Amino acid sequence: MRLSLFLLAILTGTVAIGGRAEAQTYPWCAIYSMADPPANCGFVSYDQCMATVSGIGGFCMTNNEYQPASPGPGPSRRRAKHSSHSQS
Repeated sequence: MRLSLFLLAILTGTVAIGGRAEAQTYPWCAIYSMADPPANCGFVSYDQCMATVSGIGGFCMTNNEYQPASPGPGPSRRRAKHSSHSQS
């Protein structure tokens, strides 16, 4: 009984989360100072990138592959209907 409730909870959570997972790119890359310099393009800001490389060495540069995420569907632009009833 507990196992079936556990499985039901997992399935319900998976359905509730839903949606497609998409990779996200970030605008800044850290290039570390090593023999074969690895790059980490997971920084939102230049300051965040610089804070990371300041302790281990390296530099930051803009990510050429960065594309800002497209905004999802916004709020509805429907206007509320106002009725003008005059009361006497």
